[in-house]
Amino acid sequence: MIAPHTPEKTFLVRIQRQDGESQPAYWQEFEVPVKPAQNIISVLQYIAANPVTTSGEQVEPVVWDSGCLEEVCGACTMVVDGQVRQSCSCLANEQLAKTGKDHIELTPMTKFPVVRDLFVDRQRMFDNLKKIKGWVPIDGTHDLGPGPTETPEQQEERYAYSRCMTCGCCLEACPQFTKDNEFIGAQAIAQALYFNQHETGKKLKSERLDELSGPGGVADCGNAQNCVKVCPKEIPLTQAIAKVGRQLTVHAVKSFFSSK
Repeated sequence: MIAPHTPEKTFLVRIQRQDGESQPAYWQEFEVPVKPAQNIISVLQYIAANPVTTSGEQVEPVVWDSGCLEEVCGACTMVVDGQVRQSCSCLANEQLAKTGKDHIELTPMTKFPVVRDLFVDRQRMFDNLKKIKGWVPIDGTHDLGPGPTETPEQQEERYAYSRCMTCGCCLEACPQFTKDNEFIGAQAIAQALYFNQHETGKKLKSERLDELSGPGGVADCGNAQNCVKVCPKEIPLTQAIAKVGRQLTVHAVKSFFSSK
């Protein structure tokens, strides 16, 4: 006896596409078979291999960005059903169960220029790391013997900030961070704290605080706290902003009296 054919289960994926920052956005819908342990990246890979819409139109493969596929590189950030997140760690079956819908909707981040489709240009984030001198100055220190030590408590606190992968989730969720303003955002502020707490990195502390005290710095934060809610690494971003704010107060007082 021949077993009856069981139709393959599928779900729909609606994707907002765009051929460039100055081009109009448009929507396309694709049907994707259900697979076990299927994340959004594997969904996009299926669509790339089978770029045919639900209306039967053969289209150009969808463009997106990804790297490590294990929530380390930060490249695959996009908006899934209205919430910014890492698409590599978003499982399709869990997302469908969460929303109760028969489709998943993918859109690019709105706070960065669209290169194409779901791929955006996050260069501003890396430029902001340059602004706050997000590095440890080690030139000339190679022959000074062992570096300074840290207590386990200091290590634990700084490790939390070291997990940042420059993914952009915090900035996408932030109402103060927009394409046309100077606000540096939670990511860069937290990294400034990370390096200010480093015994060698704090040599640049004053320069970092000078940068964060100006336009686009800590004072521009509206304390919406959206950033900490969407961070995939659960970095205490609002705590970092508060600590840098206190550092800025001390820095301002010292600068005032040293200029007398």
